[in-house]
Order: sequence, then C-alpha cells, then structure tokens
Amino acid sequence: MKVINLSETDTILNQFVAELRDVRIQGDRMRFRRNIERIGELMAYEMSRTLCYSAKNIETPLGTAEARTPDDELVVATVFRAGLPLHQGFLNVFDRAGNAFVSAYRYYKDEAHREVDVHVEYIATPDLSRKTVLLVDPMLATGESLEMAWKAFLTKGTPRRLLIACVIASRQGVEHLRRLFPQDDVTLWCAAIDPELNEHKYIVPGLGDAGDLAYGEKL
Repeated sequence: MKVINLSETDTILNQFVAELRDVRIQGDRMRFRRNIERIGELMAYEMSRTLCYSAKNIETPLGTAEARTPDDELVVATVFRAGLPLHQGFLNVFDRAGNAFVSAYRYYKDEAHREVDVHVEYIATPDLSRKTVLLVDPMLATGESLEMAWKAFLTKGTPRRLLIACVIASRQGVEHLRRLFPQDDVTLWCAAIDPELNEHKYIVPGLGDAGDLAYGEKL
C-alpha cells in the first residue's frame, strides 16, 4: 500500500486540520463539519490526479472542444456517522459518483474501556464490481473499523481499485492497513499522521471523537 501524507506539504489543508484540533474552535459544530468537508474537497482533487482519463469531444454553442475527463466509475463509500462530512466533501467534487454507506462502530468490551471490538449493523451500496471505490473515514485509529467496513462492502462486489482517505491517522492504523493491503495498487491519503494511540484507542494528539464533535454526544 502506498501512503501519502499531505501534511508534509505546505498547503491550506493544514489550516483546516489545525482548526479541527483546536479546542477553542471545536465547540462550533458547523465549522467542524465544514472543515472536514473542505478537507474532503482538497483530498478529492489530489486523488483526481490518479484516475484514468481519456479525450472526449464536447459540443459547445460555437463548435467542438476536446476535454480529457475521468473514465473511472466512482463510488464514494463511508462509515456512519463521523464519515458523513468527509463523504460530502468528496461528493462535492465527484458529483457523479455512486454512494455507499456502512455502520461499523466500535464498542468497549470491558468496564475499563481498554478492549475494543467493532460491530457492523447496516450497509447500503450499489454493485461495486469493477468500480473505483473511494473509502473515506476521518479517523484511522486502530484500522479495525475500516477493515470491517471494507469486508462488508466486498459482499457487494469486487472493485477494480481502492483508494482510501482519512483526515488523521495513527501510525498503528497505517501499519494495520499496510498488512491488510500489501499490494501497491491501494493508496492511503492522510491529512496528518499522529504518533500513537492512548489506552482507550484514541489517536494522540488527534482531536477527540470526530462523530461527537460533528453531531453532538451520543448515549
């Protein structure tokens, strides 16, 4: 798996990530969601460079113009609920893409909140056979929920290609995906990669719970 860490380049994306992390700004849920959405738009643009293109003739009111446009049949796939703003950012750019959703959530198996498991409950997707799937999820902590989501999507067809995007990843999560996808035709884009997970499997320094910050605390 190829890994692209976009924070290694100076772009405005780093400002949006900084605001997501900032405890003084996080209380504004609308801004939090919009920053994730904007990051999705920028990441989608970067990903668009790697798609397959061909020349097409476009009729204008005054003649014919040639344009090189993507040939990939795209499906943007995400995990409920934290993935929704990132999904929307990608959809703002790839507005003709199909859409796939899965609820893969983690829960603690012990009272000390140290043993984590992942549960898949719901899936809605088009046929993924021969499609280019953009699997987007804002936080890549252990990588287990993304793995479970991917396996759930595979029950609906085998894609031609997989591209993964996350806002913040842990090194542990990145290594988990490297083991899961040893082949070179899978690429992971990250807006930032953080050094570690804490005992509760949250990314450090991270930003907290992306779903709660975007939509409010859950029971």
